[in-house]
Amino acid sequence: MNRTAEGLRDPVSSLFDHNSRRRRWLKSAATLAAASCLQHAPVLAHNDAGQVSPPALAPATPVIWHSGQQGSLRDSLKGHVTAVQTMFTGCSASCPIQGALFAQVQSLLPAQNKDLQLLSLSIDPLADDPRSLSRWLARFSAQPAWRAGAPNYKALEDLLSFLRARTNKSDRHTAQVYLFNRNGELVLRTADFPPPQQIASLLNDLARRG
Repeated sequence: MNRTAEGLRDPVSSLFDHNSRRRRWLKSAATLAAASCLQHAPVLAHNDAGQVSPPALAPATPVIWHSGQQGSLRDSLKGHVTAVQTMFTGCSASCPIQGALFAQVQSLLPAQNKDLQLLSLSIDPLADDPRSLSRWLARFSAQPAWRAGAPNYKALEDLLSFLRARTNKSDRHTAQVYLFNRNGELVLRTADFPPPQQIASLLNDLARRG
């Protein structure tokens, strides 16, 4: 892992000492995710994780959001400090846990800070229309700062390559979280299933850095 920026050193480094934290997270997530999903959750291999240096500008991937509105991912990121996850609504293994994770992150963020947002991006855009994405968000009591979207199918592979959001398993997405600054630049890839307290801390740190 590259040496982290001064303002992110402690929270970033702690992300990778997470074995015991993962166990605590899975226990707390049981209140939000179905017990059967937690018991049978796969152990996913880590992809590239750590600080992105230099920060990488997000692609202008077309996205249809759960509201039915269309826009580019890059434009949706600019002006906000953002945590992004990949998922799909038909997933019954890792995705319910990822939704529960973001639900806990949401509860830890200051409601008055409108700059912070959570984005769940589907890797199955042909199946995940705005209605199914809205239902998925509703399962986790998502607030307005948490949106779900389906990237354009033809641009999906390029987006996954940018995020490095692939595994060698049949389920091709990871349980990582991707942190973006207000310029729409990717600055950090976490390990799989990062503790929600650390995601909230990283978002707040990035917001304070301007």
